[in-house]
Parts: sequence; structure tokens; C-alpha cells
Amino acid sequence: MHSRLFHLHTLSALHCGTGQSVGVVDLPIARARATQLPIVPGSTLRGVLRQEIGARDTDLERALFGPRTIKDNASSFAGALAVGDAHLLVMPVRALAGILCYVTSPFILRRYARDLADVGLKTPELPPKPAGKNHALVPTDSVNLLDNTLVLEDLDLGAQRNALTQEWATTIAALIHPGDGTGQRDFSERFAILPDDILGYLSETATELRTRISIDQNTGTVKKGALWFEEHLPAESILWGLYALSDSNEPKQPRAAAELANAVRDKLPLAKGALLQLGGQAGVGRGLVRLLTQEAGA
Repeated sequence: MHSRLFHLHTLSALHCGTGQSVGVVDLPIARARATQLPIVPGSTLRGVLRQEIGARDTDLERALFGPRTIKDNASSFAGALAVGDAHLLVMPVRALAGILCYVTSPFILRRYARDLADVGLKTPELPPKPAGKNHALVPTDSVNLLDNTLVLEDLDLGAQRNALTQEWATTIAALIHPGDGTGQRDFSERFAILPDDILGYLSETATELRTRISIDQNTGTVKKGALWFEEHLPAESILWGLYALSDSNEPKQPRAAAELANAVRDKLPLAKGALLQLGGQAGVGRGLVRLLTQEAGA
């Protein structure tokens, strides 16, 4: 089984929920238990991929995900595709200069660099941590500074221009916007590395909260008690995760992992970004994402 890396780039607000209420938020987004950073569960992505691939090639769907129905032990087998959770890599945050800033943290970059190395992708050296609790690292061409101050939401942070931060911005931009020089440049000049504590704070306070209602069809007014708050990961967020392909377990049609990988590439434009809809509220345009993959040795 060979690991591969994928990215999710949100094109609209994304709600992958937990189904549980926390405080004033009726429908919060899914978060990792230990870090409380937003995630997209692997089961969510796997289900959407099964639907997308099944609509194009039922034999490939069966090999990747296993049979939809199991009549007996002889007809059952495990799918060849394993999909992990997608973890937050970069989050857009409102900035006083430059409109918005794409932020990450040393903790996140260390985990990301480890996974990039595991699949054979080269990474820059990790930059030093910001000098203090109220300082951030920014690229040399940052457009988010006002007199060497980075203002995000209600936070004023001292800014340190850093060449390694520029390298990381360029590396991530190339993976998320392949062949798009304008998109890469826009990302790079709005990138910043924040202290872990501040990134954790913003990941909980800078998400989108949207108010939803339900209308009574008889009266044309809001149903009694039918008002709730939904949390969303904002558009332009970036997440990453790992997936793995093994040889097919289907007894009657064995297929090698490399053959399955080629078949998936033929069905979905993963190198440039396949458009998918994840989570809830598809009818109101939520959950549109680009799925991109990077393979070992790329």
C-alpha cells in the first residue's frame, strides 16, 4: 500500500458538522479532539468520491470501495482505497491591509512537512518560531503590513520578514494553484506564520457563523423555534491529508494499485483540481471544494 497526499481548497463556505451543539453554535464544524483544529472527516470525502467515481465507472467504484451490497462472505471484500482525515493547513483571516491573510502556524507546518516527506515531496527548511507571542513571520513581499504591523481581526502583531517563510508560501502556492501564476502570487504575498496559540484562537473565532431559518409554508413566516446557527470553514481555506491505494481485493477482477491510480486520474482531474461538493447545504452553494493530489516522487 502506497501513501499519497491530497489537498482540499474550499471555494465556498464549508460545513462538515458533528451533529452536536456546543454553546451558542447549534451546528458546529468537525474538529480534531486533541487540537480543536477544524478537520474534514475521511469518511465524508470517501463517500463523495464513491458517488463521483460510481457515476463514471461502476467497476472502478467496486474495486476502490468494495461492493455496495453484500449477499454472502464469498461476495464481500474490502475496497482498495483508504482515505484519512483532512487537517487544516491554511485559514483565511480578515486583515486591515491586503483584505485577507492566509495564516498557518509552526505546529501545523511541522506535521505538514512530515507528511510531505513521507510521500517523497521536498520541503523547505522550517522557519524559526516567531520571536514572541505577539509576532508573526511574513514573506518578504507581504502586502498585509502597516508599518511592520500585521493586523488580523482585532489582533495587532509585530511582523518579521523571513526568507524561509517566503519559500513555504511559494511551495504551498505551487501545490494549490498548479500552472496559475496569478493565484500563486496572490497566495504568496498574503501568507503568514502565526504563533500556535494565536492560530488556535483564530481557528475558533474567525470561522463563519451563519443564521438559518425555516419558513412555515402556511403562514409564510418563520416556524416557531426554527432558527439556528451554523459554523462554517471560510472559503479559501486549505486542508491536507493522506490517502492510500492497495492492489484490488476483488477475487474475480484483480487490479494493481498503479492501474487503479491511473484509472482514477482518467475519471477525475485531480492534478489540476476536481470540483466536489462536501458536507451539508449543497442547495445553497455551500461545500464546493477543489480536490488535488500529489503522489510519491512528484
